[in-house]
Amino acid sequence: MKLAVITDSSADFAEQYNSYENLFVLNIPISIDGVDYDLQKLSHEEWFELMEKAQEVPKTSQPSVAELEFLLKDLEKKGYTHVLGLFLPAAISGFYQNAFYLQHEFDKMQVNFPETFITSSPLGYMVETVLDLADSGAEFSEILAKFEAQRDGDRAYMLVDDLKWLAKGGRLSNGAAVLGTLLNIKPVLTFSPEGKVEVFEKVRTVKKTMSLMKKLLLQEAQDHSAYKVFVIQARATERAQELYDYAKAEGFDDVEMVTFGPVIATHLGLNTVAYAISPKK
Repeated sequence: MKLAVITDSSADFAEQYNSYENLFVLNIPISIDGVDYDLQKLSHEEWFELMEKAQEVPKTSQPSVAELEFLLKDLEKKGYTHVLGLFLPAAISGFYQNAFYLQHEFDKMQVNFPETFITSSPLGYMVETVLDLADSGAEFSEILAKFEAQRDGDRAYMLVDDLKWLAKGGRLSNGAAVLGTLLNIKPVLTFSPEGKVEVFEKVRTVKKTMSLMKKLLLQEAQDHSAYKVFVIQARATERAQELYDYAKAEGFDDVEMVTFGPVIATHLGLNTVAYAISPKK
């Protein structure tokens, strides 16, 4: 088996995987104030700086289906026998539906685009798992089965500090954002089983929201040794440190603090912090 893994630039994975010759990343176009940016040449902090100063709504677009089709044709020519595409959830991007037909266009390769239901570091962690399994000599059916088990065990809870970013991205009305701000509502967001970002609970004050997130961590990952915990933040370092310290104090042995990539930060906004819980590789 010669396996290629394709993902998109919403996925965040460890730096070491960038050198894998069988990993391919589709670019999600992103712009601020009418200027397009190449995420390969921009750090997360540089993007946060641009967001902070932006006069207009930051915008993201779908990856190019034509680029994906060209890539698949090239992979077939190079002798790849299997392709696994792990992209943004279909519930939050139209790319999946637009690219779905490509799974059936190649006679010499088995192409699979399973749904993912989550993004950011958990999506990147699934990419890492698949690559590690391929390196170990696992069969494609085993890789798919372990991917599905990891995907189905993923959970994420996000504290959104400023509702204006959700309103700007069209995921919340301006009126609801203004009312929420006046009432000091700090909603906890989560991914639904179908991969849609939705409000898990509306909470007043950051203190109460942080307390709820800690409770959810213990509730969702009762076997601490079986889960990797990501603390993900976009210029919310103090809150992220509090969640990180809590997870470590509660006995989680694999906790990593990371930042949201530009694609996800654009929609959730600055001062956002999250717990993401993934079954270990």
